[in-house]
Amino acid sequence: MGKVSKQRTKYNPKSLCVNLCMVMGLTVTATLTACSSPNKSAQATNQNLEASANGVDSSKINQSYEVEEVATFDEPWAINTLPDGKLLITERQGKLKLFDPSTRQSVDVQGVPVVAYGGQGGLGDVVIHPHFSENQWVYLSYAVQGQGGYGAEISRAKLDLTNPQQPKLTGLEKIWEQVPKMSGQGHYGHRMLFDFEDQLWVASGERQHFDPAQDMNTNLGKVLRLSDDGTPADGNPFANQGAVAKQIWSLGHRNPLGMALDLQGQLWVVEMGPKGGDELNLIKKGANYGYPIVSNGDHYDGRDIPDHDTRPEFQAPAISWTPVISPSSMIIYQSEQFPQWQGKAIIGGLSSESIVIVDLSQAKDNIAKEVQRLDMGERIRGVVSANDGSLWVIEDGSNGKLLHFTAK
Repeated sequence: MGKVSKQRTKYNPKSLCVNLCMVMGLTVTATLTACSSPNKSAQATNQNLEASANGVDSSKINQSYEVEEVATFDEPWAINTLPDGKLLITERQGKLKLFDPSTRQSVDVQGVPVVAYGGQGGLGDVVIHPHFSENQWVYLSYAVQGQGGYGAEISRAKLDLTNPQQPKLTGLEKIWEQVPKMSGQGHYGHRMLFDFEDQLWVASGERQHFDPAQDMNTNLGKVLRLSDDGTPADGNPFANQGAVAKQIWSLGHRNPLGMALDLQGQLWVVEMGPKGGDELNLIKKGANYGYPIVSNGDHYDGRDIPDHDTRPEFQAPAISWTPVISPSSMIIYQSEQFPQWQGKAIIGGLSSESIVIVDLSQAKDNIAKEVQRLDMGERIRGVVSANDGSLWVIEDGSNGKLLHFTAK
């Protein structure tokens, strides 16, 4: 059998259907590629045939929708909604925008921390506290430069909307950081998500340094479970292994860029693979997801990485993509405006220029299926669900459009 390429090539949206972004307060994100060696060809071919049979051909849906272009932003990275329907949108160079859909006007929020802009870094995610109406807390993740190189930090502050034309952050305090800082400006991850118990989940990338994902002395390449003040949450599985390990819920992650909770309260994370092998994982307490020891992709220089099924001690993905989708963000849709998307993951795709819809109904068997792909024609950076169940979507890039999805 001939060699099957795992290159991070762009999907032909006419031949496959799938897409995902991020929904109200639940997020996620990613990017990458893959190539296979001869001993992986039959395996990769079977995986692609299985994905076609299980995810696209037999379970395909065709939820209709309408899209309106509403505004543009400069390198938007994350989007979230406030209780009154306004939007918070981060721009990578360090601006936080407050956007009013009713007037289609945006203003800069003052008091944003200084960020290290460059590479994949800058101002990253934004989420609000589950009790925002009482405490006004907003959480920001961002890249900084310091001793040893670069790393992500998270700060929280109160959003003061006393003067709607001059919103500002007050009482800014850093509550978490990646350790240690590393060279390079990629794979920060730094997605955030609050769960139903007000715990703060953080997806932390391995910073393109591979081995930290397996090192319990660093919080890189991990999914972390924190209290809302940034301290390790009670009940984490590695609490007796040191100060950093106390934060860790799972390990062996590469560049996790989307997180969301399903209708059963289970955590899902989507992450970029290397050269091939983007992954959607159901996150389990204490589990090791294997990177860089295993992956369904390979190194960019062509060196082989053993596939997941060669090492059953590591947790395998519920679905992987080769060619890749380059996930940027994720939500799990819980509203009614798009009935065929209820309970499904919506993933934003960068290189695939798509939104990928994934069915999660077979989670107990660790199986997820791509069931629809929306051809967007642009790199999709983020998605969030509005209060009325419509979707807000942001494109990537210097003139990234804000799109509004409504039922057709």
